Amino acid sequence: MKIDDAAPTRCVVLGRIGAAYGIKGWFHLHPFADDPERWLELPTWWVSQSEPDSEGLASWRAVKPAEMRAHGDGIVAQLIETTDRTAAESLRGFWVGAPRELLPEPESEAYYWADLVGLPVINAQNEPLGVVDRLIETGANSVLIVKDPAVAKSPERLIPFVGNIVKEITPATAEAAGRIVVDWGLDW
Repeated sequence: MKIDDAAPTRCVVLGRIGAAYGIKGWFHLHPFADDPERWLELPTWWVSQSEPDSEGLASWRAVKPAEMRAHGDGIVAQLIETTDRTAAESLRGFWVGAPRELLPEPESEAYYWADLVGLPVINAQNEPLGVVDRLIETGANSVLIVKDPAVAKSPERLIPFVGNIVKEITPATAEAAGRIVVDWGLDW
């Protein structure tokens, strides 16, 4: 697939740029994905200074990755555009993303968070709990934030994204709506 460097309006958020590392334009990279090494397969990354909304909408601009490597228990990276510490420092806090169609398909029983946002959530008794508004990482595990889109200022349900709670995930396709089935009470 040919990659178009024109700025997309919607990207899957892959991570966030941290503090500068050294004097040659390297920076710490905080990935939100399990396999950041595969990001180098993308000849273009997109960065945004503004936080993307739950659908990945933001003002994105194209950048070219140069190198990335493990450093201690983290990752450091450099862009072709960042050749000194000042350039790296100017990117601190930027979000890193890529259009969904350019990302490799996830492995079996792995999902991009962006693919889960908007899916309806029902419990084992077939009672609707709402739709996935977003996900958060708590350190121990990810958490689904589920809201009822029909109710203004709907309260949020925080449902742990773990195997003993999330029983089934059916991603949405062009032909069928997806869903998530959870072991969760309607009144929890």
